[in-house]
Amino acid sequence: MGRVTVPRRVLRLRQGTPSHRPDTLAAEEPMEIRVGGRPLTVTMRTPGNDFDLAAGFLVSEGALQAADQVAGIRYCAGATADGGNTYNIVDVVLAPGVPAPDASLERNFYTTSSCGLCGKASLDAVRTTAPWSVSEDGLRVTPALLSALPDRLRAAQKVFESTGGLHAAGLFDAEGRLLCLREDVGRHNAVDKVVGHALREGLLPARGTVLMVSGRASFELVQKAVMAGIPMLAAVSAPSSLAVDLAEESGLTLVGFLRGESMNVYTRTDRIDTGRIDTDRTEGRIDTDRTEGRIDTEPATGHGAAALKAE
Repeated sequence: MGRVTVPRRVLRLRQGTPSHRPDTLAAEEPMEIRVGGRPLTVTMRTPGNDFDLAAGFLVSEGALQAADQVAGIRYCAGATADGGNTYNIVDVVLAPGVPAPDASLERNFYTTSSCGLCGKASLDAVRTTAPWSVSEDGLRVTPALLSALPDRLRAAQKVFESTGGLHAAGLFDAEGRLLCLREDVGRHNAVDKVVGHALREGLLPARGTVLMVSGRASFELVQKAVMAGIPMLAAVSAPSSLAVDLAEESGLTLVGFLRGESMNVYTRTDRIDTGRIDTDRTEGRIDTDRTEGRIDTEPATGHGAAALKAE
């Protein structure tokens, strides 16, 4: 199996003083995903949890919804000239009667570790219909619980400590317990690995959970959460406008800039239990007319977001 990290000597400059020293890099290698022996896509990823990555990718694309739809997942042998195994080709075998993914999923270009949408012709191609709805999920969490998630995510990152070069995604329950964490050079790969783990453990739809990511919240990450039945996505950085639009359309709670005790809640603010705030579920606004406290009533974006400070 490929290495998660790679050693490398570097020239380091500190206050003008040069020194040669060893460094550790996050590994990045191509992985081809096949279904029933048919090549489907190639993604650049950090080796490790490859079966979760393949399964999660298929969930995100609407091809899988349950663990019993998968008969097996394996590495393809004979991938090198001498018949060896690169551990960079994964074949997903579907259970009898499960239809193969539509040919439209086949990518003309590889998927980069930073851009999961590369190779897709248009937004219409990625706007996949979810097999279940997150809109009616009754999850409610406090700002204090959300504020604790970034530190819990970081504490569980094993490879990041040595490389500083990996994104992380973690699935938490309503009490803030970490259910699964995965790391990868690509944000979308880390999320696919979490979703794939949930599929293989029979946890989909992942109702009553929060997906925490270490970077920004893109359209694709919102889509992956919705496809997995996850009602809340929290990110330490900003969401894109399209991510907010999709979250609002899907009924997913989207939290951005989750740093320390502060956060912006962009959609479905009714799931944030402050204990003293009425929320407008439809438009994602917080009504501050009858409350006092540390609430920033200025919209954080043009989408009627609410900025909160955790108590």
